[in-house]
Amino acid sequence: MATGLEPSALRVRTEVNGQERQNYPVTDMVFSPADLISRLSFDLTLEPGDVIACGTSVGVGSLRDGDVVTVSIEGVGELTNTYEDSAPA
Repeated sequence: MATGLEPSALRVRTEVNGQERQNYPVTDMVFSPADLISRLSFDLTLEPGDVIACGTSVGVGSLRDGDVVTVSIEGVGELTNTYEDSAPA
């Protein structure tokens, strides 16, 4: 768990295959991080390691099977996943 951070100063950065696609402040989000946590914790218990996925900002574009997507927030960490197209061939 990251502590001692000023949430309004954080930026979300998204890379696809090592190329930056997004870099925006959390203040651009529709709901602030505190509001998201408040709303979610009203109905469920958040545990250490939980990830809150709340959509994306403009710019990520389309993904292709095998693309590697990394989302990072300085001081918090990063999450990397490989996109797998599950649509029927």
